[in-house]
Amino acid sequence: MLSPALAFKEDIKKAQTAVIDNYRDSRKAEKLLHDLCRNVDHTLDKIWKHFQMPKDCSLIAVGGYGRGELFPHSDVDVLILLSQTPDTDLRDKLENLVQLFWDIGLDIGHSIRTVDECLQESAADITVQTSLLEARLITGSRKLFWELQQRYAEAMNPQKFFQEKLLELQQRHVKYEDTPYSLEPNCKESPGGLRDLQVILWVAKAANLGNSWAELAGRGLITDTEARQLKRNERAFKDIRIRLHAHAGRREDRLIFDVQTPIAESYGFKTTDSRRASEYLMQRYYWAAKAVTQLNQILLQNIEAVLFPQPSVPRPINEHFNEVNGFIDIARDDTFESAPSALLEVFLVLAKHSELKGMTARTLRAMWHARLLMDAEFRHDIFNRALFLQILQSPQGITHALRRMNQMSILGRYLPNFRRIIGQMQHDLFHAYTVDQHILMVVRNLRRFTMAEHAHEYPFCSQLMANFNQPWVLYIAALFHDIAKGRGGDHSVLGMTDAKKFCYDHGLTKANTELVVFLVKNHLTMSHVAQKQDLSDPDVVRNFAALVKDERHLTALYLLTVSDIRGTSPKVWNAWKGKLLEDLYRMTLRVLGGEAPSKDRELKNRQEEALKALRLAGISPDAHERLWEQLDVSYFLRHDASDIAWQTRVLHDKISHPTPVVKCRLAPIGEGLQVTVYVKDQPDLFARICNYFDGKNFGILDAKIYTTKNGYALDTFMVTEPTFANQYRDIINLIEHELSEVLAQQTPLSPPNCGRLSRMSRSFPIVPTVDLRPDERGQYYLLSISANDRNGLLYAIAMVLAKYKINLHTAKVMTLGERVEDVFIVDGAALQGARTQIQFETELLEALRVG
Repeated sequence: MLSPALAFKEDIKKAQTAVIDNYRDSRKAEKLLHDLCRNVDHTLDKIWKHFQMPKDCSLIAVGGYGRGELFPHSDVDVLILLSQTPDTDLRDKLENLVQLFWDIGLDIGHSIRTVDECLQESAADITVQTSLLEARLITGSRKLFWELQQRYAEAMNPQKFFQEKLLELQQRHVKYEDTPYSLEPNCKESPGGLRDLQVILWVAKAANLGNSWAELAGRGLITDTEARQLKRNERAFKDIRIRLHAHAGRREDRLIFDVQTPIAESYGFKTTDSRRASEYLMQRYYWAAKAVTQLNQILLQNIEAVLFPQPSVPRPINEHFNEVNGFIDIARDDTFESAPSALLEVFLVLAKHSELKGMTARTLRAMWHARLLMDAEFRHDIFNRALFLQILQSPQGITHALRRMNQMSILGRYLPNFRRIIGQMQHDLFHAYTVDQHILMVVRNLRRFTMAEHAHEYPFCSQLMANFNQPWVLYIAALFHDIAKGRGGDHSVLGMTDAKKFCYDHGLTKANTELVVFLVKNHLTMSHVAQKQDLSDPDVVRNFAALVKDERHLTALYLLTVSDIRGTSPKVWNAWKGKLLEDLYRMTLRVLGGEAPSKDRELKNRQEEALKALRLAGISPDAHERLWEQLDVSYFLRHDASDIAWQTRVLHDKISHPTPVVKCRLAPIGEGLQVTVYVKDQPDLFARICNYFDGKNFGILDAKIYTTKNGYALDTFMVTEPTFANQYRDIINLIEHELSEVLAQQTPLSPPNCGRLSRMSRSFPIVPTVDLRPDERGQYYLLSISANDRNGLLYAIAMVLAKYKINLHTAKVMTLGERVEDVFIVDGAALQGARTQIQFETELLEALRVG
């Protein structure tokens, strides 16, 4: 015969299995939630009676369980309500009761309190007050439960409750980055998720305004259409959460990358040539979350108006809009129907009147229902086109206007191709935002260059923008630069066509149209040239100058490129990328100004500038000569004057030093460390240095490899690590001491550490690529590598280079989130023969795939 615990456990497990199996057949989310709840109710009631609990006690469901909804792996929150403080016997019985709850496999969250204690806790903690709002009697004393309900209702202050829940909501939204568009959203807690819907019902119930969407509609707080939409989205989120729990076999509310594809496939989504199954699922999730966010805003304003009534004295703004208590309000209920252009005009008014806090619920609701008026005829209207351009040309409020337009589905209605990329994910491992949010982030970044309060962030960009005529042209380019993502084909070319049509339709001048089209088509070019090509090669700069043609195109492309990279992910931008782009800008500007690229002139300029720096440092006039005699033109062209001066200062008296010299300093770009290694050339040197940095978890951003005429390696590395800024002096001393010892010992190299791919890289692996081709002169080879990032990757590459005796001249290490795109300039005998070249490339691919 089974023990009571095993019998109860078997009963509830059997019941839950039957409910979940029935759900898999019917896919009825609400039925599953209620059936699981009813089964737990039944089991807890039997256990309560098994222990013969006193008749003056109650077992009460609270929280989500109290609401009558139980997800497959949710906590079961219960309150054991006592009429008085328990004696020793009752305390022992309660401990055994709760222990049995756990023994049967329930994730119990329990509290044991009297009515007085419940009210005290409720007054002190909004979480307890909220959980009691949905209290439901399971078994026990109905009289005691009613007493709690009555006293709780008397103590409820709906205004205070509303304010605290609103603050709690804002705090939660900040925690989840204030966006429903997180690439791994929490379907319960993220903005636009289930919790936002629950907050509405909680504050409505606390104010006796209704317990359901239908009741809120009956009170006029929402329309019947809005109630149906909220109910539909609520059901969709519940269904997703059920599938997450069922798939994970535990409580899991996040749509993390690992589960997005199986969840998508459970809905019947299929991967196509252009999009993953998970992308179809996530785009629909974002659309639903966006709708909830919109309706949530309307409802909260309406409930607030009931709880905190204020005299409404409209102050006319124009014939279509009034100002009411700091918000913009439509002059008539049918404003948008009678004058559809007001759907755009309202955002222009908000941009012009920064004192306005937003739109009234009445305006939001009217706009939500009138958005369908924005059809082809609306978009072809010359007046509407002029209004849209005026928004982009406003001196302030542009970013807020575009974000509000996107939030209210106005932007996607006006630009149909923009609507296609709303909520579209980007699985390139470096974009942290959906396409539409990335685009708006790029516009925001461009706008910040125009604002004095942000000039300290990117002073050079701010300086260029201050002198750029008609910056709104850049905002149009930003809106279209990624608008063709996900269509298949080259999004730059497809977006260029969309941009050209927009410019023509909106009456832009020929020059501005050409500039926008150029920017959309080439928005990736400057980044590619700066980060993957050798800027010391005059032909690289000359060809880029031929592409941009003039200073206006160059400046526009530079500003868009910086804004674009900054708008991908907080991890992608760094000072080193900024320096490469600025260097390319300045070099190109000189060429456009009539200065022909000349190695001799550049060599002379850098040497003179370096000598000036040496004199300022107090170095004797001829101290540099012995070192510089060992250096050729390529060294001077690949190093900045400041680097040449620094290396000369620390090495001029160590020309034939018998032991390795390692010198380190804070990088002049203001981020990371610059490390110079001077040592008699030795096999596997690059691999040995990479192994050391990898062991310290330092990231290598750039490497310049050079061999002097007297056979010494003079290598320079740009390295970074999060703690550098706080303890750089200790780290500098550590590197100088340890790395010199490592190089002096020349111990055998250990095999590369395979490392582990990040969770995101495992979910979205990219096929590693190796591209090896000779440069235009046939002197060197350009080796381009693309792969998932992982610890030890650069060391693994270096080991393959060492095995085939490949000489490395420069390395540009570009990390884009979870993806690396490294470029090396190399040469070596193994690259001359077709057979050994194929062997080298094959082994390199194997090294990239490990992990």
